[in-house]
Amino acid sequence: MAINSISGNAVQGIQRGMRQMRKSATDIASTNQLNGQIPTKDAVRALVELHQSSLQISTSVKALKTADTVIGSLLDVKA
Repeated sequence: MAINSISGNAVQGIQRGMRQMRKSATDIASTNQLNGQIPTKDAVRALVELHQSSLQISTSVKALKTADTVIGSLLDVKA
């Protein structure tokens, strides 16, 4: 697997996570959470998806950092 594909996959993971995070945040904001009622099933699902998005983004960032480190190491070996 090429380093570029690892970096590309990591960036795509970040982008997917950000899209899902925006969607979940919109879903949470659109429900009436401030009226003191018990959260609906949709609101709870949106909260869980928001957390999943956060985990996907942080994992993708770690993968991107790892790819960057590997590229740096390869450049050091070539030099």
